[in-house]
Amino acid sequence: MAGKSEVYQDRAGKFRFRLKASNGQVVATGEAYESKTAALKGCESVQRAADGAKIEEVAG
Repeated sequence: MAGKSEVYQDRAGKFRFRLKASNGQVVATGEAYESKTAALKGCESVQRAADGAKIEEVAG
């Protein structure tokens, strides 16, 4: 089973999204948005950007 994205309302009333692995573990979360529509758009944007993205190591 593939992972899934969830959009939810936090305790402060803002909307967020999170990516869950197939085992249910949260592997990424999004920032707080004022509306559910904005959170959905943010989630979709991350999904598009991650499709085929390369992993790069950077010096820290």
